[in-house]
Amino acid sequence: MELQIARQIIDTLAQGIHPVTGEAMPEDSPYNAPPVIRALHAVSRALEGDGAGPSAPAKVRRAAPPNAGKAWTAQEDAALETAFDAGIALRQVAQELGRTTFAVEQRLVKLGKVAAPPGGGRYAAGAAAN
Repeated sequence: MELQIARQIIDTLAQGIHPVTGEAMPEDSPYNAPPVIRALHAVSRALEGDGAGPSAPAKVRRAAPPNAGKAWTAQEDAALETAFDAGIALRQVAQELGRTTFAVEQRLVKLGKVAAPPGGGRYAAGAAAN
């Protein structure tokens, strides 16, 4: 079965309509229960990005930087400290190290170069986000 057809059936069920006969489902049908309707809508949305049809929007995902998730090396730590001390923008440092800006910010905290933000959250436009 094509995904587009499967999605049409799910959408029809989510509307409380029998997909074969086109009749409204009885009030006591499990397809009329709110949790089931929400689940059917969630599945329908999940199928949107799977090429279910010509109008399905393509989900764009940014590629992770090349070193994302990898352990930091002593050389990277040294380069980060040098760049930070020189006042180079964190976005540029992150790009050069193949890391996310958030990873660079967190590494600076671990290296003791900046204080952790209140609540442990992300930096906004603070002093470390040059």
